[in-house]
Amino acid sequence: MRIDLVTLVVADYDPAIDFFTRVLGFELAEDSPSLTDDGRPKRWVVVRPPGGGTGLLLARADGERQQGAVGDQTHGRVGFFLRVDDFDATYRRMVEAEVEFVRPPRTEPYGRVAVFRDLAGNPWDLLGPAGSHPPPQPVRNP
Repeated sequence: MRIDLVTLVVADYDPAIDFFTRVLGFELAEDSPSLTDDGRPKRWVVVRPPGGGTGLLLARADGERQQGAVGDQTHGRVGFFLRVDDFDATYRRMVEAEVEFVRPPRTEPYGRVAVFRDLAGNPWDLLGPAGSHPPPQPVRNP
């Protein structure tokens, strides 16, 4: 038994696909036409980390209530966790892609961690092995 998909409510499909595939490096596993319960067109969009694992069903918000969940699915709590083998390289790549990090990298007993926001504003933990070292910080002159 395993959890196959977790729904992430997004404002629109294509910007979400771009963020998760180009910026985070996920794979687009499926993008198929579908219909809502009342017959309106929608898409079944699934992205997964490379090599499989639990995927995200990118579900376009339908209606005012769901629009309110975009970017606030976990009400300000970190609710998504992206574990990577090379924390430093991933962190640098994400910074270069202008991902918003709301907390700098730190070391915890369970590994390296930095909090970032996805394109809608949901907070995520970027997690790496405990043996990772923080990337060098640029020196800023006053």
